[in-house]
Amino acid sequence: MQIIAAVDNHWAIGFRNSLLVRIPRDQQMFREMTEGKVIVIGRKTLETFPQKQPLKNRVNMILSRDRKYTVKDAIVVHSIEELMEELQKYDANDVYVAGGASVYEQLLPYCDTAHITKINYTYQADAYFPRLDEMEDWKLTGDSEEQTYFDLEYYFQKYERKNKPKC
Repeated sequence: MQIIAAVDNHWAIGFRNSLLVRIPRDQQMFREMTEGKVIVIGRKTLETFPQKQPLKNRVNMILSRDRKYTVKDAIVVHSIEELMEELQKYDANDVYVAGGASVYEQLLPYCDTAHITKINYTYQADAYFPRLDEMEDWKLTGDSEEQTYFDLEYYFQKYERKNKPKC
């Protein structure tokens, strides 16, 4: 499985159930990487999407503890075990974990590649991504040249796990 996120200098990803910033090129990259694939998100992340609807042209898997929670055009699972069973139907390379913070934290052990948009700024935040640069098992293997959006600098980075997880 892969994981995809945009983080600031302190690995923050959100504030009050919202993205820290919307960068069109980052959103385009997300769309290009995940269309035709499976995305795994939490209920709160889904509620930040336009009209609170699953993303088009993807298999949307929503992780929610609420057993009564249902979403049209999405698969709702209620535990990591149930998610892993459902994901066996798909190629692991086509699965992207896309947030939020608790979903990232729970599923990071199952991922072997991380696509990180690293934003050179520090935002007020209350949700964070695990700091891959401080984890021995993760290595930065790709880094784009500096990108800019108005006066904001950011980079597309790729991290890979040194020892592949067993799903």
